[in-house]
Amino acid sequence: MFNKILIANRGEIAVRIIRACREMGIATVAVFSEPDREALHTQLADEAVCIGPARAADSYLNMQNIISAAVLTKAQAIHPGYGFLSENSTFAAMCEECNIKFIGPDPETIDEMGNKSNARRLMIEAGVPVIPGSNGAVNSVEEAYEEAERLGYPVMVKAAAGGGGRGIRIVRSRDELADAYETAKSETKAAFGDDTMYMEKVIERARHIEIQVLGDSFGNVIHLGERDCSLQRRNQKVMEEAPSPALNDETRKKMGEAAVRAAKYVGYKSAGTIEFLYDRSGSFYFMEMNTRVQVEHPVTEMITGIDIVKEQIKIAAGEALDYTQDDVIINGHAIECRINAESPERNFAPSPGNIDYLLMPGGGIGVRVDSAVYAGCAITPFYDSMIAKVIAWGRNRDEAIAKMYRALYEFVIEGVDTNIDFEEAILFNPKYIEGDFDTSFIADEIIKQ
Repeated sequence: MFNKILIANRGEIAVRIIRACREMGIATVAVFSEPDREALHTQLADEAVCIGPARAADSYLNMQNIISAAVLTKAQAIHPGYGFLSENSTFAAMCEECNIKFIGPDPETIDEMGNKSNARRLMIEAGVPVIPGSNGAVNSVEEAYEEAERLGYPVMVKAAAGGGGRGIRIVRSRDELADAYETAKSETKAAFGDDTMYMEKVIERARHIEIQVLGDSFGNVIHLGERDCSLQRRNQKVMEEAPSPALNDETRKKMGEAAVRAAKYVGYKSAGTIEFLYDRSGSFYFMEMNTRVQVEHPVTEMITGIDIVKEQIKIAAGEALDYTQDDVIINGHAIECRINAESPERNFAPSPGNIDYLLMPGGGIGVRVDSAVYAGCAITPFYDSMIAKVIAWGRNRDEAIAKMYRALYEFVIEGVDTNIDFEEAILFNPKYIEGDFDTSFIADEIIKQ
């Protein structure tokens, strides 16, 4: 096992990893940009190293500075969290070259599954159902017109290297296609440095279902059930829950088996997520794989009792999985709300500033808050606006909803605007309570109000 791990991230996920390491008896190194000097993750870690100024490209995306910090502090491994360098194969390879363990899959797997058009080809080979789409990259507007005619509108223009909802455009007619293609291409170039595009048929009114997988270096792969991530605004997840209220036991079993088959086919070693679209006819289709820990991983932890971050670390250290598929028992229901520093009344504009007063939800059985904020800290304009994740667990879905409402009711933040009222509006919606929602739910039922 590692003696010291550097966390190449910030915010709540850095705090989450530091806490897991402390419970495992592993020393930690935090890295921080100049505005994050007083951030919680720098205070909780055993050591902290400044890696650059505010701009992410000069700090949290600065591979050389992060590797130098690991060498300087004699860290044996780097945990990238999510976002930033977590799915960057170049960074993973640099870690290997410097004899530092990258806590995640190997660079080749990141490349294979990170490029969505390539991942689609591999899933076809593995016998996993995929969404009808282009066979490889779409390199020009002219090719996009040809693919759209073949697939039939509506279609989705997607960045092969995208993520987090960026580089995606839905196109419903020929007149919209050229502008959507060029805009998505430009957006993904700026965000990921790769403007390769591909296209898929739009599956209307679908659920977004993802399966958490774990794979070790000995060929063992298991899944930890599914998460329903259908509640999204502009392709960004807002609220997640597990298990999905939409799946029956037969579909759940088939989807889990398909996810394990996919991970085994690519020799996956770490925690990862296979994402599917599930349509109203009961069919499901591979969408993409995230080769990292997910923002919403806590809901899976709550219903399985398995610490996904600790499992990542154990796998990276060369240990075999402690669990077989039969050991994974789903218990109860969990919901996660992402609390962001933003103003829904102003079209969800970011709301940076100082937190003047903070009252976190009280604990009790089944309430968890993952956060890196404290009274007096600054929410800077430089990074993601998420400031906390509230997770509620109940013996059933109704109890989980009730606990989440109680937790949000207690959550008070002054100094910045938040989306807490927006999250409550979802919880109170009769269709949500009935479990009747899909990826268009927020646009159709909540924002229109």
